[in-house]
Amino acid sequence: MAKLLLVEDNEMNRDMLSRRLERKGYAVVCAGDGQEGVDKARGELPDLILMDMSLPVLDGWAATKQLKADEATRGIPVIALTAHAMAEDERRAREAGCDDYDTKPVELERLLGKIEKLLGGTTPA
Repeated sequence: MAKLLLVEDNEMNRDMLSRRLERKGYAVVCAGDGQEGVDKARGELPDLILMDMSLPVLDGWAATKQLKADEATRGIPVIALTAHAMAEDERRAREAGCDDYDTKPVELERLLGKIEKLLGGTTPA
């Protein structure tokens, strides 16, 4: 079973998305801010990270840069999740080290396709 780390400060969004991903067969670990996300990524070593970009304490861009600079976590794929849908936002997320980009509100089937692609086409057990 693939383990996902969902870094999202909005409790309602975090709860809803984590439940939907768990129903699809993923194990989901959650963090409520960027620093907690970095700490959990280092401790849990998830298979993939879903990173909100607008986070308290440490924003998603800075958190992703830290994770990609750390030898232990640099290989973990990161999908940026953001309500900002401009081309500049996607470019900025990719420059921070995000492997893919998705907009909010989350369209589950589209996001699942991106997750499965980054996990090498594997679906949850």
